[in-house]
Amino acid sequence: MKKIACFCIPAHGHTNPMIAVAAALVKRGNRVRFYSFREFEERITATGAEFVACDAFLPEVTDAQLARLKKVSTTEMSIQDIRSTLRMDSFLTADFAAFKPDVVFTDSVCFWGKLSAMKHHVPMVVSTSTFAFNSMSSTYMKHSFGEMLDLMGGMPRVGRELKTLQPYGYDVKNVMTLVQNDNRTDTVVYATREYQPYSETFSGHYAFVGPALRTDIVPAKQKDRPLVYISMGTVINDRPELYRNCISALKDRPLDVLISCGRTMDPSSLAPLPANVQVQPYVNQLVVLSKADVFISHCGMNSASESLYMATPMVLYPQTGEQQAVARRVKEMGAGVMLADDTAAGIRSAVETLLGDRQYTEAAARLSESFRDGSGAEGAAAFIEEAPHKTDDMGVLGEVQKRSGFMQLCFWLIVTPLLVLLGIQAGWPWAIGLSVIANIAFPKLNQRYTERAYRNLAKARRTKRQAVHPAA
Repeated sequence: MKKIACFCIPAHGHTNPMIAVAAALVKRGNRVRFYSFREFEERITATGAEFVACDAFLPEVTDAQLARLKKVSTTEMSIQDIRSTLRMDSFLTADFAAFKPDVVFTDSVCFWGKLSAMKHHVPMVVSTSTFAFNSMSSTYMKHSFGEMLDLMGGMPRVGRELKTLQPYGYDVKNVMTLVQNDNRTDTVVYATREYQPYSETFSGHYAFVGPALRTDIVPAKQKDRPLVYISMGTVINDRPELYRNCISALKDRPLDVLISCGRTMDPSSLAPLPANVQVQPYVNQLVVLSKADVFISHCGMNSASESLYMATPMVLYPQTGEQQAVARRVKEMGAGVMLADDTAAGIRSAVETLLGDRQYTEAAARLSESFRDGSGAEGAAAFIEEAPHKTDDMGVLGEVQKRSGFMQLCFWLIVTPLLVLLGIQAGWPWAIGLSVIANIAFPKLNQRYTERAYRNLAKARRTKRQAVHPAA
């Protein structure tokens, strides 16, 4: 039996998979102490874990700060995480001394969990509620201009907040060391290797377990009419204009519509409703998705995973960079279409595309099968019990970067003399023009080369892994 301290931020998408893993840990005979928030208390205690309320340690926030948090501002979330860590410091120091955890299992953006593990020298396993991101997989994210401004403009503020941690024994120089994935930290990812972008760039410290769902529910699509389910998740879900467009798009179609609008919006504000449309603040999403034929989704990792687990193709409507990554991957896997036009006409067209082409349903069904074959919460629990892990497998990222760098060197060793020769023979304006063309062409050329290098190296790594672990 091991003593395991679990930490998470007050967010459903981050907490839900960790609760499933906590239940598996308890079932396997471990003692689990879960530091969380009152809204999750009932579900956490139902797993058999010890619940520790952290609500009192959250800093007071202004209306402006709350608005930024609701818009998923990385800067604001980082600042509030740092302040929460300071408020919890004396309590967690005393609690760690009494509980003496063998392992810390913490959400990837829960600073007080990560920092407590570092400060008290306890082995740490990180729970990644999105895809794992490194220099290759992060290319799947497409940040908005506002998100980029938030990141660039907020770094000095976050840096100043980080300095307040140092007197308390938290030696952190850069916030990126707290939020980024690296190949040295034991990490649980709730995606299969097939689903995770560039999965072979990650080291043996990663466990790709697939969705950590605790359910016996299976897809049950047989019914008289198609069902379209619509939800924007639990954070950025106050979207009356989108819901009205969905209603307008689908009200006259031979199908049923169910909208989950969240608790911050009054369902009656969308009245009067057509006979084929229902609006509810909250639903049992797994049950609904098991019956749904189309899911119009914001593409949160949990929602997308649940949709694919229930073999439901998606209309993809991401709102943040991480959701963009999920949407791109679902589209690549053939299980969804992007909603480029969120007018009634665009929504109707996207829904009809999914309902009219079986390839989307078949792709979702294939992913459902692979998700159900994943080790899930049980696999995550086994991985946590064995922490800290030792491995010589550092993935192929380093080799890919090495080859890409060599290709870049060769390219410019060839092009630079040609530019000089052209400048001497034909004039420097011609050389400058060719230089501009070369700088435009090289990134695309290098990307193609890098992709080919990755495919070759990944294939070799998979072959090696299969030889050592035939069932993997």
